[in-house]
Amino acid sequence: MNLTQLVFSAVLAMGALATAIPCTADETVRIASRGDANANYAISMIKLALKHAEKKYSLDIFDATLTGERQKQGLIEGSIDVSWTATNNDMEEHTLPVRVPLYKGLLGYRVLLMNAESLSNFRHINSRQDLLSHTFGQGRGWTDTTILKANGLTVIEANKYESLFHMVDGKRFEAFPRGVHEPWLEMKNRPELNLAVDNRVMLVYKMPFYLFVTPTRPDLAKAIEQGLLAAIDDGSFDELFFTNDTVRTVIEKVDLSYRMVFELKNPDLPPKTPLDNTKLWITLDALKDGA
Repeated sequence: MNLTQLVFSAVLAMGALATAIPCTADETVRIASRGDANANYAISMIKLALKHAEKKYSLDIFDATLTGERQKQGLIEGSIDVSWTATNNDMEEHTLPVRVPLYKGLLGYRVLLMNAESLSNFRHINSRQDLLSHTFGQGRGWTDTTILKANGLTVIEANKYESLFHMVDGKRFEAFPRGVHEPWLEMKNRPELNLAVDNRVMLVYKMPFYLFVTPTRPDLAKAIEQGLLAAIDDGSFDELFFTNDTVRTVIEKVDLSYRMVFELKNPDLPPKTPLDNTKLWITLDALKDGA
């Protein structure tokens, strides 16, 4: 066998070896995070879901304080692979929703974050009509903003999440409705602001908080959905949910016995919301029991 034949045989052998050994490189999942409590929890749920996937994935998490619109555009274009937000028809039309509510519907239970000096403003509220004389802050483009406005409430909007805390502290509006799991950590992270949580009023509406995947990667959306459903079935989803620091804070600090509860309609609730699948949702009794 001459030199040319030896080289050709070696090339063939290397090609056969490469074909025989499967590629084990992880697939990268690009995530833009602003590092808040929702981000940390959502990323934990992504990791949990992908543990159940057949493929191996690695997360590329980069810091970004993007508006909701910028996040959505990044998903559509494929520069971001996974994001999280409360669902609405627009998000479900342009991206791939994973219809497993990460907080089991808890985000739809809202308490009011406000300047501590404004707490007395809400002590007289006994009816929905009483709410109409007050002002509420929300982010521009947020689902909450649409819901509050559709129910007749006066909403002051801000472009940036962080701005809302300074605006309510400065009394630019009276109250910043937050998911019942959110405000205590948010106050802890901003000790320089004079913030407090109202202990009387609760707003309730259906607002599932989903993961959304770029439409350029339907395989990833399927893997995350299947992984979350598997985690629900094996109990690891509830374990992560009930041991989450912010969820534990709700169980310990939100007294539901003496609150005025106002149910609001969500006009943008997508028709494919899995309302009938009871294992996806929390009940108030289960929340109080912490089980």
